[in-house]
Amino acid sequence: MTMPVPPRLRLRRRISAARALAVAIVAGATLLAGCGDKKKEKAATQTAAKVNKEEITVHQINFILGQQRALAPEQAASASRVVLERLIDQELALQKAADQKLDRDPRVVQQIDAARREIIARAYLEKIGGGAPKPTPAEVTAYYEAHPALFKERRVYSLQEVSIEAAPEQVTDLKSRLSEAKSFADFVTYLKASNIRFSGNEAVRGAEQLPLASVDQFAKMKDGQAMFNARPGGAQVIHLAASRAQPVTLQQATPAIEQFLLNERKRKLIADDMQALRGAAKIEYAGDFAADAARSPYRPASAPELPPLTTMPATLPASAVQAAPQVDVAPIDSNAASMPSGSTLDKGLKGLK
Repeated sequence: MTMPVPPRLRLRRRISAARALAVAIVAGATLLAGCGDKKKEKAATQTAAKVNKEEITVHQINFILGQQRALAPEQAASASRVVLERLIDQELALQKAADQKLDRDPRVVQQIDAARREIIARAYLEKIGGGAPKPTPAEVTAYYEAHPALFKERRVYSLQEVSIEAAPEQVTDLKSRLSEAKSFADFVTYLKASNIRFSGNEAVRGAEQLPLASVDQFAKMKDGQAMFNARPGGAQVIHLAASRAQPVTLQQATPAIEQFLLNERKRKLIADDMQALRGAAKIEYAGDFAADAARSPYRPASAPELPPLTTMPATLPASAVQAAPQVDVAPIDSNAASMPSGSTLDKGLKGLK
């Protein structure tokens, strides 16, 4: 048998329950308010500025900073502000352009479409190139040993260059005159005396700063020798005024060689993929392009020199690559004691300017 609850006790229980409910409601409201504040705070931290009704976010700033070279921590804040101000100007111009409906201008639409195609196509090629295998230590060592002129026998060259304007029938005679001259200065004197138009230049270059296909040729030259190259409209003569040895160790060269070989393999993968895509696609030329394609069918310039990846050597042929691995070495001192003095260099090119 249940005992009846006294009225006073029932009243106390109701008051306690009401208090508990009130506390729960207040606590819940406080919690919700706190969550709301956190959301607002989070949203606020992502907004760097408002331009009229449009927001510029921190993500936009970080994206642009990511496209630039690495910044020192103390420079990051100032660089971010510079980018933000640039984005504000851009947003103002964008809004005004929208008001004037410039986004519908045919030229603008064409540029947007071209940029879109470029970005998406580049993303695909980067994805393909991302599958290139990283060179092994053995491959890096093999490349180092196979290119002594770039590394362990590296030289720094003091070069004098003369670009000559001449008719094709004069080129052979110029080459003979160069070989018969007692010195490069005598050859320059002959050009001046013969009223042959030419221009001169001089520079100090490390082996890695030369065209890769010419590195071995320069390595075989001795100080005082000259290289003659026939060119359309005349010829080019490069005189090796002096040189000095400045070798690079395997340890110094490894990062540059790794990146160099990796880039070559990326180019290889992309070239093979594009050839495969062209082979599988139906490509029809139209108009004047049809006749031109019939006379001269498309052929990838690198196709004959690119074997399948499985049999690819440590590096592509020099003719397929323009620049050598750029090793991080000390800046070249053009005034080094082992180099000729300014007066000596000027002797061969005196009066060129």
